[in-house]
Parts: sequence; C-alpha cells; structure tokens
Amino acid sequence: MHVAHLSLADFRSYAGVEVPLDPGVTAFVGPNGQGKTNLVEAVGYLATLSSHRVANDAPLVRLGAERAYVRGSIVRDGRATLAELEINPGKANRARINRSPVPRPREILGLLRTVLFAPEDLALVKGDPGERRRFLDELLTARAPRMLGVRQDYDRVLKQRNTLLRTAAMARRAGGRNASLATLDVWDSHLAVAGAELTAARLELTGALQPLVDKAYDELSSGGGPTQLEYRSSIGDEPLPADRRAIHDALMAAIEQQRPSEIERGVTLVGPHRDDVLLKLGPLPAKGYASHGESWSYALALRLASYELLRADGGEPVLILDDVFAELDARRRERLAELVAPGEQVLVTAAVAEDVPGALAGARYAVSAGEVRRTA
Repeated sequence: MHVAHLSLADFRSYAGVEVPLDPGVTAFVGPNGQGKTNLVEAVGYLATLSSHRVANDAPLVRLGAERAYVRGSIVRDGRATLAELEINPGKANRARINRSPVPRPREILGLLRTVLFAPEDLALVKGDPGERRRFLDELLTARAPRMLGVRQDYDRVLKQRNTLLRTAAMARRAGGRNASLATLDVWDSHLAVAGAELTAARLELTGALQPLVDKAYDELSSGGGPTQLEYRSSIGDEPLPADRRAIHDALMAAIEQQRPSEIERGVTLVGPHRDDVLLKLGPLPAKGYASHGESWSYALALRLASYELLRADGGEPVLILDDVFAELDARRRERLAELVAPGEQVLVTAAVAEDVPGALAGARYAVSAGEVRRTA
C-alpha cells in the first residue's frame, strides 16, 4: 500500500499543491514552519479522519478559506483508488471515492492505513490517560473501521447520560426533584452495551500489542526491558474478563454502585472513557521513572508494534516519521532507520538533510514558503 499522489487545496498553509509520491522512502526537508508537517498531516488525516496535532478541524482550513480538500491516489495490490475529503469546520465533512460521493466520511476508512511517529508521541508515555486511550482507539479503528461507529455510539450515550446527571445534580442542589432520572436506567443499559464492546476490543488489542512492544523496545534499546502493558479499568482493580457479556454485567454493577456519587457530582464515573493503560518498564511505571531516552524508545515501540500488527492483518501501512530523528540520540536514530527502511512507503520530515539517516535513502523534496520542489 502506498500513496501515489497527494493533492491539497486550502489545507493549512497550502492554497494548492500537487505532490507525486513513489514507493520507498520520501523525505520532505526544509526549515521549521514551512509546511513539511502539513503534508504528512494530510496523509494521516486521509487515513484516520483526524489530525495528530489538533483536536478539531478548524485549524486545518487555510485562513480566509471556507473549506479544505485533501485528495490521495492510494495504490493497493496494483489498483489505484482516489479518496477525497472535503473539510467543513462547523458543518458535516464530505467524502468521495473515485469521484463518487459516499454517505459518510468514515466510508473511506480502511482505504489507507498509516502509522505516524511524531514528537507528540512522547505524551503516550508521559501524558495523561486520554493520550493512551486515543492511541488504542485509533488503532482499533485502523484494524476494524466499524469500531469508529462503536466509539461514536459510546460518546453519544455518554454525552446524553452526563446531561441527565448534570440536570439531576442541579435540581438536587436547588432542593427539588428531577423526573428526568426516570430515563437514566435506559441510558445505563446503552452505556454498558457500547462500553462493553469498546472495553473488550481494547483488552484484546492490548494483549496483541504486548509481545510486539516488548520486541520493538528491545530492538531500539538493546535490552533494558521488559515492557508491560496493563489495562486499568474504572470498573475496579480486579483484572477484567475478556467476555463481552461479563464486562457488560460488571459495568452495570459498577454503574449501580456509583449512581449516588454520579448524581451528586453530575458526571459519569465508570466506563471506558475513564480507563487507562499502565505502561511498565521492568517493575516500575514508565511514567515518572523512565529516562527521556527510555520514554522515547517506549513511545516508538508502541508505534512500531502498531505497524507490525497492521501489517500482519494484511496491507502494509504507510509509515510517517514527522521530525522524529532530531529528537533521538545517534544510536536510536540509526536503529530506528534500520527498522523502518524496508517499509513499502516511508514519509519523513526533517529540518535539515543531515537529520535523515543514511539508511533512509530515497526521494527528496525541498519545502519552503509553501512550495514543494523535488530535488532528488
């Protein structure tokens, strides 16, 4: 799988740009702030419908424009497919496949799969639980696009349930009664159904990642592990069963137990939106104990494990390394380059050509002031 052509209109800093791409390694080189990351961000957006840099779509549209367009010609098994996204902040985005409109943008999920390394990945190890939940959920969607619907269903139910709880909390503080709690049982059930499916999928994914993360960390760091990924559920301290029905029942029991506290605080206190993954290095949590270099190796190991998992599913993903090498010491830089060089397509950004390791020889583009020019 590779992107043969990338076309942008009013995306970030680009009024318009056309970039032909080859399999193998392509490096975008230029000073910071010139638009290198915008190019690979667009490729990632085409694969995931989200940005690794911002939480909403508004910053993706060029200042003064109403909407942005991202188009990519994606080649898989010798066949090319044109995927197009129209980004409309504050409105519904639109998508087309081979120039034909599709009902929802998520219909294009699965056409392109990417694994993206970026400086922001350090937050996977050092950041809050939301970073690790997002990592799992994006990988789940990459492997099975239907999981985006599961996540959206859960978020919708959670929002509605929190609204009811906030209303009840306000009524209670005012000394009144709130009849809206009569419908809370219904939303409890919906939350448990969607939550059990999402939690079970995360548990399965965490188990599949574990040996791959351990292997990748060892390759990057020449030992220093072992690593351990421990899923921490808001349901309780006991390990969760893998069975969806058992998780559903455990969620329902926890919701019932927490209801008085939830009504008091006006917020849902149990469910996958409050879960975490404890990343351990040896016997200790990586967060707070791992060195800067060890944390980088752990974050990279998570991404390399994602790549191996997606490749095992069929269809090698596009690897994106956004300004990563400048953050690494010489040994880790060379080792990472050796590990990713065989990829079917590897897209790299760097401020200077010297930051791109020799193992990643290939096409080169100079990026300056919104102009993208091939130099090699």
